[in-house]
This record gives sequence, C-alpha cells and structure tokens, in this order.
Amino acid sequence: MNSVGRCSRVTLRLEDELDLQKMMKQMQKAQEKMNALQEEVAGRTVEATAGGNMVRVVMGGDGVLHSIVIDPEVVDPTDVEMLQDLVVAAVNEGKRRTQELMGQEMQRLAGGMGLPPGML
Repeated sequence: MNSVGRCSRVTLRLEDELDLQKMMKQMQKAQEKMNALQEEVAGRTVEATAGGNMVRVVMGGDGVLHSIVIDPEVVDPTDVEMLQDLVVAAVNEGKRRTQELMGQEMQRLAGGMGLPPGML
C-alpha cells in the first residue's frame, strides 16, 4: 500500500468535517438546555408524607430537604423508633419524587430535541 492510500483513510472529507461540527454544536446546545433544566428543577419543590400524613417533608428538586412537619399525635416517647421510621419513609419518598420529577423533565427535553427516550 502506498502513502496516498494511508492518508486517504485518515483524512476526513470536508462534508464529514461539517457534519461533525454540526453534531458538536447540537451537543453543546443539548448540554446548555440540560443545565438550564437542572437549575429550573432545583428551584421546584415536592412534598411527601408518611403514616397517613403524620410526617410531611418538603424537598427541593435538587434533593435538598427543606422542612419536616411532624403531627404531635405521632410523638410517643415510648415509641421513638416508629417516629424515626416515619421520618425515614417520608424523606425517601421525597427523594424518589425529586428523581421522578427530574426524569420526567429530562424526557420532555429529549423529546423537544428530537432525541429518542433515554438519550439524556
């Protein structure tokens, strides 16, 4: 094989370079949209409860716990473990809801960009 044959395999055609540039620009726009979406979701809140609304938590879309409200009726000094379990359950449900919120928004973003689900 001569040196010309080796060069032709390595050298991209001009249209291939243009396609690559176009794809890179699309990826950059997708990244910008994803960053904006993450900021938007971080500013939103979700609420979750446990024990029939006896324990209520509010979490930011970024997963930060904002507040916990405990109904005084559930506070039993002889059964602290039950209260602890309810708090854990409420916080975990809040975290699940924030993840669900982000997933829904990411699917919406991917669909708006013409990407198949799961690409972001």
